[in-house]
Amino acid sequence: MYLLGHLLTEPVGVVHYMIVGAVLFTCGVVCMATKRNALGILMGIELVLNGANVNLIAFGSPYLRGAEATIGLDGQLMAMFVIVLAAAEAAVALAIALNFYNNFGSIDVDRANQLKG
Repeated sequence: MYLLGHLLTEPVGVVHYMIVGAVLFTCGVVCMATKRNALGILMGIELVLNGANVNLIAFGSPYLRGAEATIGLDGQLMAMFVIVLAAAEAAVALAIALNFYNNFGSIDVDRANQLKG
């Protein structure tokens, strides 16, 4: 309880961003595991990637305890790469989902076993 009270009273720092990133990551994993809809799974993947991005930016922050422990601009560059990758993934996945919907009238991922060749 002391740790939570201490986190709530101190100024926003790297630990706060890491907690937000971990919550986003966890919500994304839960969303991917529980959703049966393809769009829900895609949203879970986006949450996981955004949680990872928040942590990359936090680790690249110059306000970490001991400035030599930071990774500099590498965190921001990796986050930009993940954002580009997520945009490409979303475009391809939405195209697949739309094609699946046109063929089957639903985007329930349990029906995807009919796609076996």
